[in-house]
Amino acid sequence: MECRHHIHGSHPGHGCNSHAGCIRLVPIFNHLEEEQMAKIGASVETLALQKGEMLFRAGERDDTLYIIHTGKVRIYRLADSGKEQLVRILNPGDFTGELAVFQPGEIHENYAEALQDSTICRMKQKDLQAYLLAYPQIALKILTEITKRLEESEKQTARVAVENVESRIISFLASCVERSGADDTVIALPMSKKDLASYLGTTPETISRKFTNLEKQGLIEQLPNKKIKIPDLDELLLYADEATSAGGHH
Repeated sequence: MECRHHIHGSHPGHGCNSHAGCIRLVPIFNHLEEEQMAKIGASVETLALQKGEMLFRAGERDDTLYIIHTGKVRIYRLADSGKEQLVRILNPGDFTGELAVFQPGEIHENYAEALQDSTICRMKQKDLQAYLLAYPQIALKILTEITKRLEESEKQTARVAVENVESRIISFLASCVERSGADDTVIALPMSKKDLASYLGTTPETISRKFTNLEKQGLIEQLPNKKIKIPDLDELLLYADEATSAGGHH
């Protein structure tokens, strides 16, 4: 898949550049004054990616911060065996490439692929550094986000290392509930079963089998459009704890 970026300049009406639309989505910027966000928005370019197109590849040198304006982007790496390992899914308001801000000319270790038609805002390292000097609070927000990602990465490593597949799935579902911040027992899976399998270090077939097993036991209910109903989260977590204690690697 070749990169076929369609670049739009700072013309009125182009998503990211008009009214700082993209900047307003991003937690590292949206705490600023409207005028400051507009100024930052004027320095970004917009890339239109079609589903399946690559934003960047491992081994490429870069000095750009990428912000997802619309669509979804999958960040993944390839093991020595050639097997894909999903790192994260980026949704509107999420960003990647932040390390290039602190290490100019950083070489990407991961791949970034559009999961659907997407609009990406990109900002060059020199522009972002100028804004960091002008508005130091941006740096604190970036560090906060990097810290969150490190914590999630450590949790994920621990899950794959010590938990059985069923417990990994339940931990993931619990984290989805936590992120949704709602009391609602219905959550939307943020990725396909194929990507979820890659993320949890298993196969799509195993994911489907485990979901069916959990559903038979009344712990979850699979709904259309990648939605999962969890009648009782505490009961689901207790089941995972008992399964882990029993030492069953399903």
